[in-house]
Amino acid sequence: MRSRPLYGRLVPRQGSSHFIVADGEGGEAVAALLTAAPDLKSTTHIVYIPGTNGTDLTTMVSGLGAQVFHPAPSYASASQRIRKVLGDAHMGLQLYAAGTEGLIGQVQRDAIAAGLPHDALQTEQRGSLARRVQCVHCKGITENVTLDPFVCSHCGLNLFVRDHYSRRLAAFQGVCIDAEDPGEVPASEERFK
Repeated sequence: MRSRPLYGRLVPRQGSSHFIVADGEGGEAVAALLTAAPDLKSTTHIVYIPGTNGTDLTTMVSGLGAQVFHPAPSYASASQRIRKVLGDAHMGLQLYAAGTEGLIGQVQRDAIAAGLPHDALQTEQRGSLARRVQCVHCKGITENVTLDPFVCSHCGLNLFVRDHYSRRLAAFQGVCIDAEDPGEVPASEERFK
């Protein structure tokens, strides 16, 4: 599907400063990046969030020697800092995001809102494939969806998770699966582990 995001590997780029946002296993990608280019450490600001699956590499990432390290319990708690760094960015900032699709999408959304082009962000997906899904009916967003279909955490509808991805919302779309035949819902399968 054309809207489906594609991810690469983090590679060092020349720049006046480097801003990295990572969660869960994305900490391993950060370590690989800074090991490959240790000269970046003196101009690097890292925001690290433990994974919702229990992966917590805070100690390892904090020990990488970045100029600024900020641990956060969730993206919501780190969002003000992330938006401030992006809003205050000067020419030459290099932006990286590593970890779950939900984190990467939210960083990209905030970067676009700050005026950066969507392709200014280097990304590396690591860890859980759980999705951030918006219910197209109530507009509520459910984080860390691993099942398909699943029950919307806001309105209670049974939703089918589409591969359609919205950069603006940083979420996949969920559509009512039993609208025509209420109650006829196939068994949920873990598709996004």
